[in-house]
Amino acid sequence: MSTIVIDPITRLEGHLKVEVTLDSNNVVTAAHVSGTLYRDFENMLINRVPKDAAFLTQRICGVCPVSHAIASAKAVEKAAGFSPNLQAILLRNLVQSSNYIASNILHFYHLALMDYVKGPQMSPWTPGYSQDYRFSQADNDALVNNYVAALSIRRKAQEMGAIFGGKLPHVANIVPGGITANPTSTDITNFRTYLNQIQSFITNTYQADVNKLAAAYGDYYNVGKGYSNLISFGVFDTTTSGNPLFPAGTVSNSVISTFNEANIKEFVKYSWYSSPSGQAPASGTTSPSYGKAGAYTWLKAPRYNNVPYEAGSLARVWISGDYRNGISVMDRHKARYVETAKLATNMQTWLNQITPGASAFTNLGTPASGSGAGLTEAPRGALGHWVSVASSKISKYQIITPTCWNASPADDSGNPGPIEKALIGTAVANSAQPIELLRIIHSFDPCTGCSVHVMSPEGVEMSKFIVQPIGG
Repeated sequence: MSTIVIDPITRLEGHLKVEVTLDSNNVVTAAHVSGTLYRDFENMLINRVPKDAAFLTQRICGVCPVSHAIASAKAVEKAAGFSPNLQAILLRNLVQSSNYIASNILHFYHLALMDYVKGPQMSPWTPGYSQDYRFSQADNDALVNNYVAALSIRRKAQEMGAIFGGKLPHVANIVPGGITANPTSTDITNFRTYLNQIQSFITNTYQADVNKLAAAYGDYYNVGKGYSNLISFGVFDTTTSGNPLFPAGTVSNSVISTFNEANIKEFVKYSWYSSPSGQAPASGTTSPSYGKAGAYTWLKAPRYNNVPYEAGSLARVWISGDYRNGISVMDRHKARYVETAKLATNMQTWLNQITPGASAFTNLGTPASGSGAGLTEAPRGALGHWVSVASSKISKYQIITPTCWNASPADDSGNPGPIEKALIGTAVANSAQPIELLRIIHSFDPCTGCSVHVMSPEGVEMSKFIVQPIGG
């Protein structure tokens, strides 16, 4: 028996620690995934005016801030009994899609690809692992060149989204009541110019590169399967009645079922919280208890019908019917490409539906009381904001991020989280260089930036980050 600890996991947003136990054949028999940062946005928002939440919750993450703004705005709109008009829906779609494209390209080229490709022999690519590289030198060099080209494409996607969002990564225009952007014909033309360039890269470069990866590492269609349960809240409404491009739903044993928000609960037996376990998010609380016996993470354990579910691009395209090959490391990469290509095509349609100069905003004022849930999808998966308003101030706020689904700890029944489950059963060729583990973890694209550092009042760090494989 031996143990491997990787802490922190690099090439993701935030700080994540993974500890696995290996048997005598170097096969993972147990895994613990730990979010080592404390998120306290829920408590920061109490007693603030509701409209502030769309701006503050964006600061949860610099990679997917648009989705947080939309989730928050939708929650407050529900509390106020308001529905935005089609112009607002389309403009929000275009800004959120821009963020999706930037995030998916970032993930493939800059966060995950270096698990399979030799980078330049210089910092920051060295030092690094040195095993299981399968590409020819020519293919390796081509992928590295596209890694560099993708930096420019990601920048263009951000600039594109800023045309209607006001700015990115944190948008200025998405608020309860719609979106304050007032698009001109010039804005639409400029947006389309960016979109055409990005769509060309997706079609001509991204598609070829993800297929090249899948051909060289085809065995990873059988690695990192996990539970094979998928969940999506639905995203990108196409009419004022909904009709999302990616519908809400769940997948279990390849069977697609309808989604019901009432089936969500959060468990904290193995999390550093003293909050009651098994609460529905609308009535949940966030009470930190660092050092709680038996706990090992700041992430709660969301469950649907008391079962762990994986969230992300793979869930969205499986439920929409765009990709149903399988559930694995490689399927997650392929799904992100499929999603990105579909989004770029539909963005052209949404752009054609924008009316120059038409209003997309209604001033809601401040609701005196009410409650609402804002459900959407961030690039990494199912995102929900739940708000309660009393005396025109926020009285309760709860957030479940995609990585809380994927990187959750075991629940009260002892069921591991989706990433933990995906790691179990994996054979590690070299425990000093556990590349197999990193490929699985990175395929989920974890994001734990929705946090603040755990410090004592004196400023002393309370968690220590160690990078070490430990022999047993």
